[in-house]
Formats: sequence, C-alpha cells, structure tokens
Amino acid sequence: MRQGVDQHTDSDTDPNARPYHHGALRAQLIAAGLDLVAAEGVGALSLRRLAWEVGVSSGAPYHHFADRAALFAAIVVDGHDLLFSRLDAVRAGSSDAVAALRELLVAYASFAADHSAHMRVMLRPELAESAVHPEVTAAGARPIELLRSTVLAAQDEGAVPPGDPEPVLHMIWSLAVGYVTLWLDGPVEARCTALGTTPDEMIRRVASTVEALLRRPRA
Repeated sequence: MRQGVDQHTDSDTDPNARPYHHGALRAQLIAAGLDLVAAEGVGALSLRRLAWEVGVSSGAPYHHFADRAALFAAIVVDGHDLLFSRLDAVRAGSSDAVAALRELLVAYASFAADHSAHMRVMLRPELAESAVHPEVTAAGARPIELLRSTVLAAQDEGAVPPGDPEPVLHMIWSLAVGYVTLWLDGPVEARCTALGTTPDEMIRRVASTVEALLRRPRA
C-alpha cells in the first residue's frame, strides 16, 4: 500500500522524509485511509500509520487533518457526497415516487457494496465527532432529505398515507441501514448463500416487496 509521491518536503518534522506534492496529499491520505479500513478495520487508522503508508513524515498529515477524528470526518463527508450523487441519479430516473423508494433501497445497498470502507466509517458516527465537525451532520442530512422528499412525493401520489412522513422515512432508512449492516458484518451473505441467492438479489426482492405493499390498494 505504501507509495512514493513527489515535490515539497515536510522537512520541519523529518528532514529525511520522502517529498510529496502538497496539494495532492489530502486526497492520498483519504484514499490510503480507506484502504486501511477495508483491509484491517477502523481501528487500524491513525495519522502516523497513514504517513508511513503514503511515504511522508509523521507530521505531514497534520497539515490537512488536526487529528484522527478530522480524518474520519473527511471520509464521512466524502462518502455522503458519493452516496447522495448515486441516490439523486436514481431518484431522477424513476418513473414515480414509489418506484424511486424501491430503487433508493437498492442503490443504498449497492453503494455499501461498492464503498464498504466508506460505509463502515459512515455507520460509526462517533468516530468523526460531529459536534466538532458540523460538516459531517450537513453531509449526512442530504441523503435523508432526498428520502424525505421522495416519501412526500409518494404521499402526493396517494401511495403513502397523508400526514407525518417520518414513520415511512424511518422505515425505509432503517431497512436500508439494517440490511447493509448485516451484509457488511456477514450474516446476510451467509443466509443468502444458504438460500441459493446473493445479497444484491435479495435486497432487490426486499425492495420489490416494499413497493408492492405501498402500491396495494388501501381499504
């Protein structure tokens, strides 16, 4: 994982450190951090370890991150931005709000599969210390607001009962996060293998079941 980079030396802390390109280091640290989380879990992540992985002095990461929590905050914000872009594209391409709710469930799970390291950090809010890093809360609110607007649209279409959208929003959100958590931790994959299917196929079936329930005529 360790790699050399070029230009600008952080000689104030280690005159023998490898040089690096100052403008690119932040992105390299985030990428190396995600690699570490994927390989060894969140407990392996530290600024000193990342400095070694990237090949810079131990003080170089502190030019970009005040501490470990700041690095986690940057990973969470990056993850939520990527997630929102995927969800927003799905919402825009759906035929109606109920179809969008189905596809948002699938898209959330597929994002977690494609970006498991991001998701492992995103599901641990205490790591990023959101009270100190309000950008974490702001970034996390965007996907929730997208889901809320979709539930409101489903109410306008008559598929979801009128009134407070929060119960339906929390139902969809809890289902998505719960499924992803079980998938990342292993039980879903093991269960799906026993059933002769895959986690991706199963979340599509679950999402289709939710859609069918929402489309069912109410008495």
